[in-house]
Amino acid sequence: MGRELNKLTALSVKNLGAGKHADGGGLWYHKRPDGGGQWVLRVTVHGRRREMGLGSATDVSLKDARAEAAKWRAVARQNIDPIKERERLKRDAARHLHLLEEIAEDAFKSRKAELKGDGLAGRWFTPLKLHVIPKLGKVPIAEVDQIDIRDTLSPIWHTKAETARKALNRLSICFKHAAALGLDVDIQAPEKARALLGQQRHKATNIPAMPWREVPAFYSTLADESVTHLALRLLILTGVRSGPLRFLHESQITGAVWTIPGEAMKGRKGKTPDFRVPLSEEALLIVEQARKLSREGFLFPSVKRGVISDMTMGRLMERAKLEARPHGFRSSLRDWIAEATETPHDVAETMLGHTVGGAVERAYRRTDFLEQRRSILAQWAKHVAGKTH
Repeated sequence: MGRELNKLTALSVKNLGAGKHADGGGLWYHKRPDGGGQWVLRVTVHGRRREMGLGSATDVSLKDARAEAAKWRAVARQNIDPIKERERLKRDAARHLHLLEEIAEDAFKSRKAELKGDGLAGRWFTPLKLHVIPKLGKVPIAEVDQIDIRDTLSPIWHTKAETARKALNRLSICFKHAAALGLDVDIQAPEKARALLGQQRHKATNIPAMPWREVPAFYSTLADESVTHLALRLLILTGVRSGPLRFLHESQITGAVWTIPGEAMKGRKGKTPDFRVPLSEEALLIVEQARKLSREGFLFPSVKRGVISDMTMGRLMERAKLEARPHGFRSSLRDWIAEATETPHDVAETMLGHTVGGAVERAYRRTDFLEQRRSILAQWAKHVAGKTH
């Protein structure tokens, strides 16, 4: 048996051609035509041959592959299926993720693919990190009940209502995750806590918006061609959110179309299409003026480095003693569309980058109404710039 083992060398593994190559003792290296490879262990259990993947050659060295093969051959000699045993050990390990903090982190990892940018901004996890984990993170989740949750969230239930609501919703996901791992948890504990916490006094309020008839007067005050004035003017003309606008790069503009990368669109999950924004003549004039002030291709740079902050435009409106805020111009545009035009609902919602219809409907509707939106934004630009008669 000794002579049959360790036939390969680290160097030969790199230079082998495509095919299946034996190292001995049931350990094989499957080399693909593209140069990649996979370690596979062949064993026989109860008269049945089993092939067990041990990982790719990129991640697992020849030395480690031999160690793994020896471990699982020993299991097979006990007439135990090594593949089933490995799965059993994984399940046992998962059951040891018992602290609420560990469960929350594991639940977050399993949902990253569903979140915008894989959740890198941290917004999904932040309510738990700030308001739940400091108090309950080291407690086994099986021991956490509705009283614990109520006592943890009650200090912010009314004062930070939206954050508290998000924290409770995330906790509910964590409890379901723990139950899926086989832990003995009360999956209804978060909902019971919600009942104990009662109705929130705080009511969500919309961001103040400027009535669309007042927009031209405000637009006319943005006349000094500074970065802030130019950014606000383009924000008003296009109806986009401030995030994509602040990070507007010259490479995103082709002709009279500004293409916002899909990952920059709020609320978009996974792989999403880019969003095209038609630019009116007025908007193109602003783009040309902004190019003179650009830095590293970004049209709206800050004074020192990077791009203007999210608060820059808001502070300008505050100093003007206006109740409305920059984000509210999206509502101004939407109200103008509803009251001053006969735009179909789907086109109006697409104007703001909103998702329209269900998944099946969207799969069959391939248009983004670009030309219809171009015409509408041209009309909006005339209204905003005071060029209507």
